[in-house]
Amino acid sequence: MKRDPICGMTGTIERHGHWFCSEGCIAEYERRLRSSEPRGHPSMLRRLRDPWIWVPLSGLVLATMGSWSPHLAAAGVSAIYTDYVRKVGVPVLLGLLLGGVIDHFIPKAYVVRLLSGSRKRVIARATLLGFLASTCSHGCLALTIELHRKGASVPAAVSFLLASPWASMSLTFLLLSLFGARGLLLVGGPLLIAWLTGLIFQRLAARGLIEPNANTVAVEEGFSIRRDLAQRWRRYPWTRPQLIMDARGVAGGVLPLGRMVLGWVQLGLLLSALAGGLIPHGAFQRFFGPSLGGLLLTLLAATVVEVCSEGTAPLAFELYRHTGALGNAFAFLMGGVITDYTELAAVWRAIGKRTVLWILLVTIPMVVALGLILNLLR
Repeated sequence: MKRDPICGMTGTIERHGHWFCSEGCIAEYERRLRSSEPRGHPSMLRRLRDPWIWVPLSGLVLATMGSWSPHLAAAGVSAIYTDYVRKVGVPVLLGLLLGGVIDHFIPKAYVVRLLSGSRKRVIARATLLGFLASTCSHGCLALTIELHRKGASVPAAVSFLLASPWASMSLTFLLLSLFGARGLLLVGGPLLIAWLTGLIFQRLAARGLIEPNANTVAVEEGFSIRRDLAQRWRRYPWTRPQLIMDARGVAGGVLPLGRMVLGWVQLGLLLSALAGGLIPHGAFQRFFGPSLGGLLLTLLAATVVEVCSEGTAPLAFELYRHTGALGNAFAFLMGGVITDYTELAAVWRAIGKRTVLWILLVTIPMVVALGLILNLLR
């Protein structure tokens, strides 16, 4: 079978003992080969810059600094930080593992096949696939632009972009570990907003109010995901070398995803520990209480704090712990994503300015409205 090992489509270019459909897939295959090859010893400084190294080391410092000084111990920063690590450590690692599995085993052809067209089911698929993408707001941006270039419709690309950071697999486990059962509302709410936004964008596309996608979808005619999955399962060689190769492939997805996410999670934990230990309880109640003014102020604060979604989750919980305003925590978690200027600038360049303006006009009122509803749950 001339099946491309990267995207799963029929290959026409023979290279490295496989058949590839394009030079891009060849480059991706060669990148994975290089990442699996043993390398020379990196310098100590380069090692310390790796989040898989400096995050555990800095965590050890933060967890023990309460024993250095009675003033630090009185503030309780170390104790708060340690408590957060107990809550989010396993969920974050589990989310990274699932992200690596998805990255290695789900071909890009499946995503492209499911995200083209103007039917409503396309938006539902885009929202679900964005949830399964399991990457932070900055990490999903490149994938969204790539899908757009391969032919995914603009409404589907927008839904995918919104669902990826707002309710990713890793963030789901993180929110459930912090908020308990109410974390489901913080996951379901964003999925609902991503789906509704995609439906609205389909109407906008039909009226020519957003940019069309001139890219073509390069998926072979008659391609069936179900048949392809069945063929892959039947052809899979359950041998030790293959299992080792797949394990390395999953690790190849986990490691870069961790480098993308762990630093932001650590920053969020640090800021949450500082906020919990140094900011008086009354200040949270006064400025970020469960009112429209507190909700809008929370949304403004989320815009200023440029932290990845996994990093804002502990901060959102700290806000909820002090105020009891679930809607404010929701707005804080979502606001920084939809108003992230770096992300919007990339969408502006890759898709168009009208798409960016409509993202702001459509999503911000939804976040405020749903935040007010969630604030009623006391």
